[in-house]
Amino acid sequence: MTRIQKIGVMTSGGDSPGMNAAIRAVVRTAIFNGLDVYGIYRGYEGLIDGQVEQMFSHSVSNIIQRGGTILKTARSKRFVEYEGRLKAYQTLMEFKIDALVAIGGNGTFTGASIFDKEFNFPIVGLPGTIDNDLYGTDSTIGYDTAINTVVGAADKIRDTATSHDRLFFIEVMGRDAGFIALRSGIACGAEFILVPETTTYVDNLARLLRHDWRKNKTSGIVIVAEGDEMGGAFEVAKKMKEKVPELDTRVTILGHVQRGGSPSAFDRVLASSLGYQSVRGLLDGERGEMVGIIDNKVVYTPFDKAIKHTKDLNKEMLEMSRILAL
Repeated sequence: MTRIQKIGVMTSGGDSPGMNAAIRAVVRTAIFNGLDVYGIYRGYEGLIDGQVEQMFSHSVSNIIQRGGTILKTARSKRFVEYEGRLKAYQTLMEFKIDALVAIGGNGTFTGASIFDKEFNFPIVGLPGTIDNDLYGTDSTIGYDTAINTVVGAADKIRDTATSHDRLFFIEVMGRDAGFIALRSGIACGAEFILVPETTTYVDNLARLLRHDWRKNKTSGIVIVAEGDEMGGAFEVAKKMKEKVPELDTRVTILGHVQRGGSPSAFDRVLASSLGYQSVRGLLDGERGEMVGIIDNKVVYTPFDKAIKHTKDLNKEMLEMSRILAL
């Protein structure tokens, strides 16, 4: 393979805290290795439209602590079509970009995998998503920050729940995976945690809630992942109110607040490490892969495997959370 001289970097899909730290690491590692580096704005949409700008060391000064992404992000329907991908490839050729670092999640890597196969173009991905649902890394960029955001909010809500003898249902992100719900629920001492990976039995949950309230509890927190098959927090709260009418229930949906904010120290270090390794990987011939860290070791996982393989939720931790909430 011809030696890489110019690389592009972009963020795509949903934003996550730590993306800026990853961009910073990619840019400065590339420059250190004598490469020109170009920022691509608004993900695949910007690549199609030619929104490309050369970046320098000072371009990424004072961004490691910032949430969101300075390169903006978007979801691209045009990139789904071959004509859109062809235009994106033509943009890369116009700027003489030899390889690409794509920071994002499932959608980003699905597009990258197809693009690599069609145009034989080197791409390495960084797992930038708060959901932590990508196979091939212990933690994704933004996951730790999102958990801490949920815990901070839940702690405040518990103060009100305790003061008013109420049961709060807090809905967190997690359409297909319950990683945010599980970790944050344990950390804030939630009475119950509802996740997509397990079946929520209405009558059983109602029985447990009724038992808790008759026993010794006057307030509580139930963390509900948005993808729980019983429905979102409003639907769960409605069903519980019907089953246990004596409960004074309230609902809080945290929504996109979980995506924003200054990244935690963990996410800054993780993003910096992965950004650094992505450039090294490209120079060593890695392509069509996501770079991650498992057991403190850098690993490269093919895009198809990172997307299609399911990362298992720790069911023992879910059981532990219930025991500790007694």
